[in-house]
Amino acid sequence: MVRMAPLDIDWKPDRSGGKSVTEQIVEYLCGRIASGEWPIGARLPSQRAMADRFGVNRSTIIAALEELADYGIIEGCHGAGTRIVSNTWSLMLSNAPDWADYVSSGFFKANNATIQAINRFEFDATKVRLGTGELDPRLFPRDMWKCVARQAAEELESLGYPPPEGLDVLREAVALHMKQWGVDCRPEQVLVSSGALQGLQMVSVSLLSSGSTVYAEAPSYIKSLQVFQSAGMKLAGVPMDAQGLNMEALRAALPDASFGAHARGDAVLYTIPTNHNPTGITMTAERRRALIDACVECRLPVIEDCAYQDLVIDGPVPQSLKTFDTTGMVITVGSASKSLAPGLRIGWIVADERIVHRLADVKMQMDYGASTLSQWVFARFLTSGMYGEYLKQLRTELRRRRDAAVETLERLFSGRARWNVPQGGFYIWLTFDEPVRMGRLFQRALEHGVLLNPGDIYDFAGDNSLRLSYAYTTPEEFACAAEVVASLV
Repeated sequence: MVRMAPLDIDWKPDRSGGKSVTEQIVEYLCGRIASGEWPIGARLPSQRAMADRFGVNRSTIIAALEELADYGIIEGCHGAGTRIVSNTWSLMLSNAPDWADYVSSGFFKANNATIQAINRFEFDATKVRLGTGELDPRLFPRDMWKCVARQAAEELESLGYPPPEGLDVLREAVALHMKQWGVDCRPEQVLVSSGALQGLQMVSVSLLSSGSTVYAEAPSYIKSLQVFQSAGMKLAGVPMDAQGLNMEALRAALPDASFGAHARGDAVLYTIPTNHNPTGITMTAERRRALIDACVECRLPVIEDCAYQDLVIDGPVPQSLKTFDTTGMVITVGSASKSLAPGLRIGWIVADERIVHRLADVKMQMDYGASTLSQWVFARFLTSGMYGEYLKQLRTELRRRRDAAVETLERLFSGRARWNVPQGGFYIWLTFDEPVRMGRLFQRALEHGVLLNPGDIYDFAGDNSLRLSYAYTTPEEFACAAEVVASLV
């Protein structure tokens, strides 16, 4: 058994400073834990010893330790002193900004012109949406919804404000559903959001510091949004390979110095490991384990976006990154928008209970909780077995559409472009072999009734690519639209 070196304290608070002594001690302890000098599992000196080394009363030490325990950073063990139990997300709670500061600041940045055009033309029925991130409305399970709607009319007696964490019945159903992803969590670790995007917004404004860096795959869905940038954060792209996010590239992107600053909110990794948006790549099991090991070593917290986790059409559903997480390193975000109905506006977050409590307070300030009716409906879909039955049918149809789309691309673009064959989700990432003026192609395709999603809205540099979706169109519609694109190219 490895014996840990005793924790060294060679610092005293500045009594002439503006901060209270207790606050200074909390920051000092957090800094040592964040830097990795004091590792998870290390036992703190006794309260009496710390009071002596800091030159303060024991009551001051008790107040500081209680604050750290409330954040989930330390934990008292009967007869074994106080141990360090977290060095990532929990450290961010101690200096989390107040959402109220953001409400009046008008901080949402505008999307770029291409994204605004896409958002506008997606509601134009005369355009074929060849790259959209939405299921074909004709796949909507109308009979199932009628059944659930009848049950709602018979059983719901009121629609009052829900708890900010979400309805208990849905939190329990989501926790059970997470087991299919390999995640063993309790309902108390689940927070229901108004879609996955709101979950990302809540994390960005309540756990991450302005000026921090968000690492993401290059290309990445999050690059097409302003959710992190609007909160004052920087995006940094990490290249991918056929197995997912490239580990050597991630390590090269991180600072050479000790990684402790990451655990204080200066950096976080955002990743879509399953049916990646926009490339369609699914991270291998070996790469998932390696990624978690590296993030634990570097103390780099992870936001895992599982919006397409239920839409695997080849092979078994891969285990979530949260499955490999033993230190609270990963916050997992899920959604019903891609698999069932975007208009339902239901997503969820799985994290440590203390993180859930913090985010619930933020959500209360945002919208007083997700729609009670939407929560009840999705809970009934999950608990009745209808959701599982629907997914079987949907996966079969998505496989048919994907195979047809690949055949179309082989017929029209063989020798002119390359693309992947995704294991599920919505997207095929097509890259032209010769340079194409993507802005011009976007405009010309619009003139011919086809709405495209150029790859550069997701990437950190021009990539000569298109995000194509087989989920919104029939194979015949996809083929006709692809023929228009081929003729324009």
